[in-house]
Amino acid sequence: MSASTLQPVREACERNGIEPTPTLLWASVVDQRMAEYQQVAGWEFVEEQRLVISTSRFGVGQAEDTNKTPLGLHRIAEKIGSGLPAGAVFESRKVVGTVAEQPDAAIAHRILWLEGLEPGFNQGGTVDTHARYVYIHGVGDESTLGQPASRGCIHLAATDLLPFYDRTPSGTLLWIAEGQLG
Repeated sequence: MSASTLQPVREACERNGIEPTPTLLWASVVDQRMAEYQQVAGWEFVEEQRLVISTSRFGVGQAEDTNKTPLGLHRIAEKIGSGLPAGAVFESRKVVGTVAEQPDAAIAHRILWLEGLEPGFNQGGTVDTHARYVYIHGVGDESTLGQPASRGCIHLAATDLLPFYDRTPSGTLLWIAEGQLG
């Protein structure tokens, strides 16, 4: 990843006193893809892989009660679902069944709860990503992956989500942008 591509992420980190994490995630709304980058040194990263995602069918935005995908710098604040079998269905972060029983489940398999890191933009007040319950998670019906379909969250296929969940530690930085991946 080039230094110029990383510039907005680096600037957001520097404004907020945040160091880069060994893995940096970049979700592109226009591409409906999330790239995983591994740190080589400092702000030098190499791309490891790209995953197909779905962001909000309502577009992008920060405000609560809009069901829009928030932009900017985030981190994985909490991970929910460790040790559960694939196919677990969640409501209010509690298991309520399986995808076999609820094939159209809105939240399935695992949850990575996001926290905005930019005060006044995606953190605090009516723009707080964490308080809006924005996650990276799976869904029962994966046919909408690759197109905007969520209600603000980032959806992943179970085959991508389960290993992603296992290899991605809490605290990992995520940049959500409208533009294309670098």
